[in-house]
Amino acid sequence: MSSDFEGYEQDFAVLTAEITGRIGKVPKLLGDEKKQMVANVEKQLEEARELLEQMELEVREIPAQSRGMYSSRMRSYKQEMGKLEADFKRSRIAYSDEVRNELLGDDGNSSENQLIKLREERAHLLNNTERLERSSRRLEAGYQIAVETEQIGQEMLENLSQDREKIQRSRERLRETDANLGKSSRILTGMLRR
Repeated sequence: MSSDFEGYEQDFAVLTAEITGRIGKVPKLLGDEKKQMVANVEKQLEEARELLEQMELEVREIPAQSRGMYSSRMRSYKQEMGKLEADFKRSRIAYSDEVRNELLGDDGNSSENQLIKLREERAHLLNNTERLERSSRRLEAGYQIAVETEQIGQEMLENLSQDREKIQRSRERLRETDANLGKSSRILTGMLRR
């Protein structure tokens, strides 16, 4: 069951990487290419939302004792989805500014061109900063998963150690019982011979 969740996770990671790449391209494209890219990103964002829904359904089916780890992963994926949607919105604003200028017939005086360039640079810097933040969150989530896995492994080792001790005690009791049965058998045999 967790393998289904992990499959969805892999699909989500691939899809969000593609979306991030396409969002970065939106402000650099023109005309129909830009419209097509915007439509593609909207479609992929919808696919990513559907994957998150599937992942949430999977988490609900996981036994309660294991659910915490998956729930924390879901929270980070939802945050990442929110960041992607915000990035896309910013890239579309830059896109709509250019469309407005084209419609108004603004041939682009130098101050407006500089303003557009500054907006694009700012959007690019924001995208890079957010990518770094997402990477940091992924690293933190990976570290948290490693810590949780280590704790689970430690508990399992402790349980196995306790089970081993019980088996060894039971084996010792069986040896003692066997020895006692041997003594009793010899005594009974001696009594029967008399």
